[in-house]
Formats: sequence, structure tokens, C-alpha cells
Amino acid sequence: MFRQSSATEVFEALKGISCEVYDGESLGVIGRNGSGKSTMLKIIAGVYRPTLGKIAVQGSVAPLIELGAGFHHDLTGRENIILNGLLLGLSRRAIQEREEKILDFAELGEFVDSPIKQYSSGMFMRLAFSIATEVDPDILLIDEVLAVGDAEFRAKCDARLDKFREQGKTIVLVTHDCEAVRRLCTRVLLLDHGRLLADGPPNSVLSKYEELVHEVVA
Repeated sequence: MFRQSSATEVFEALKGISCEVYDGESLGVIGRNGSGKSTMLKIIAGVYRPTLGKIAVQGSVAPLIELGAGFHHDLTGRENIILNGLLLGLSRRAIQEREEKILDFAELGEFVDSPIKQYSSGMFMRLAFSIATEVDPDILLIDEVLAVGDAEFRAKCDARLDKFREQGKTIVLVTHDCEAVRRLCTRVLLLDHGRLLADGPPNSVLSKYEELVHEVVA
């Protein structure tokens, strides 16, 4: 359980959720706005601590939770590669060994040596995704950031995520994009008002999600 409190009330963002995610799984987390999806991801990433219950994470984690998080806007793209790599636990030497692969995948061209405050949201996403996947984490957390990329780069990301999963890595993807869930996920959780409504194969859980949305609209 995760609670946020004020002087007058306590808001339970997540309530009684229990699940396990295994090596090689690509887990989609879906639900309407305010259902607790991003809160769950931030608890896994260690940004928040649960107020009740516990979470156990085995392995290194690379979070792509908020676009631009962990970046210094006055530094260049190249300098931010070093900064992010250090934040993710790599040595400076290990980061430098990966730098060219990160730059090749991100396709930033001459902008790599420009301050990232000049970057578009798509350029931010390219660099952040390239760093997070090249540092070779055991668990990759993604919260909607792929939505800002163009179709060609999203296809590159999909291919890298497929390879990532084939290597036995774990992916947790929060998104409203049902097609992305069908393409990328092997299992899906449906949250609503902080509770787990469904846990199962993508097509089955997506059908329940669509029913939920239609009920609200009706």
C-alpha cells in the first residue's frame, strides 16, 4: 500500500496489490488516469517507499519514468551520458566504453555536443532510452516516454526491447497505448483506483480495460 497524506485526509494510491514479476517477462501496467500506475513504477524504482507491505527487487534497475529526470539541462548530451551512467551505478570508464553505442542508437548528430535544454522532447527520449538500455540493467522501467518518439525510432526501440527480453531481462511498461501493450508485453496488470482488477495475457486484460473505459463513458 502507498498513502499520500495531508492535514485533512489520507489518500491511498495503491491498495492491497500483490504480484510477482519474473526474469524475461515484459509486464504492461494499464489503467485510467489516477489508477496508481506511475506510483507503482516509482515504488519499484525506489523513488517512493510503500507505507504498508513490502517490495523486493532483485537486480539492477534503469528507470525511464519522467522525461528529463536525471539530466542536467545546462550540460551537453555527451556530458549527460556520463552523468546518467554514474547515477545508474557505472564507473566512468564503463560509461566511456559504451558512449559510441549510445550515440549511434540515439542519432542526435551534431546536437550531442549542445546543451540538452535545446533538445526537443523526442531528442530527450532518444538519449534517455539509449542510455538506459545500453547500461545493461536487469530491470527496465518505462513510463509513457516512448509515446514522444517518431514511428521510425519507436520501431528501433521495440526491436531493442525484444532483444532485451530474449536476454532474460525484465521490462515493466506503463502506458495508455494498447497497441504498444500488444506488441511488447507478455503479461498485463489492470489497475483502477489503486486496486488490481486483472492480471493475465495482453488480449484478455485489454478487453477488460476497454470494457471499463466504455462503462465510464456511458
